[in-house]
Amino acid sequence: MPYLCRYDSPLGPMLLAADEAGVTGVWFEGQKHFAARLGPGSAEGDSPALAGARRWLDLYFAGREPDFMPPLHLTGTAFQLAVWELLRAIPYGQTTTYGTLARRLAARQGLDRMSAQAVGGAVGRNPVSILVPCHRVVGADGSLTGYAGGLDRKRALLRLEGAALTFPAQ
Repeated sequence: MPYLCRYDSPLGPMLLAADEAGVTGVWFEGQKHFAARLGPGSAEGDSPALAGARRWLDLYFAGREPDFMPPLHLTGTAFQLAVWELLRAIPYGQTTTYGTLARRLAARQGLDRMSAQAVGGAVGRNPVSILVPCHRVVGADGSLTGYAGGLDRKRALLRLEGAALTFPAQ
């Protein structure tokens, strides 16, 4: 049975979801794709995965890099899962581009090339915001581009991590 809880972050209210296997969703309220894939039967409650996610977020929003990851239970297409795996490898406080992710994924799959736009679509559908750090992906020129939670939140998350903000002021 999926469990839900609210989390009050410094960047606005969030909804967290988990099942028996792990965290299935972390969304800012009202963001694009909010609570996507939440099935019927979800109810307010608690679980070890949700407790771990809240503890992780507490550390993160206190400006510290958490040294653990609560169990995650990501569901999506094989392509989305591959992209989300690459997102998890982006170090705290660093950024990468959609094109770089596309090249890495193409190399892993033995392809000559991969569409950065397709990768961007998968990044945008990441159901576990912040824990799977889609906010660390920027445009080819270093500019701030799409984030389901909003560009102001993306900018705030990158600043919180001390990422070099080389993109133009927006």
